[in-house]
Amino acid sequence: MRDKPRSGCAVNAAVEALGDQWSLIVLRDVMFGGRRHFRELLSHSEEGIASNILSSRLKALVAGGLLTQEQAERGRRATYSLTEAGIQTVPIMVALGSWGMRHRPTTPELSVRARLLEDGGPHLWEDLMDELREVHLGIPRPNPNHPQASELLQAAYEQALAEAH
Repeated sequence: MRDKPRSGCAVNAAVEALGDQWSLIVLRDVMFGGRRHFRELLSHSEEGIASNILSSRLKALVAGGLLTQEQAERGRRATYSLTEAGIQTVPIMVALGSWGMRHRPTTPELSVRARLLEDGGPHLWEDLMDELREVHLGIPRPNPNHPQASELLQAAYEQALAEAH
């Protein structure tokens, strides 16, 4: 185990200590970062994932039923989407983030989402999963007028980022 994680993200800190970080980090970036294309996942990685590792993990996640890959036409990018099994990892991500905040070094801006999800409890997790189902599976949210969980998480991240600088 490393003395210090690659970044201050609570989820990264937990998976580096507990298992294969890259698969969970890719899921985290699709789930919370809205990154659905190879180049987005590669260029916006906080932890600096290598292209061959990313390619390998995407293939494994598709094969494992956590992501689907929409084959792109020539000259267009392939799009990755969460499956229902992938969406149901939200509570696991919350648990990993909570553990990481308590037992590994993290930064406020990269752990703010983990803190909000922990504090929001299962109701917030369900709202997020409903939103992910809408985006990735095309299933409308049961309460479309309800505030989106992703907007709450993004606003908290942006505020933490502004406070850090």
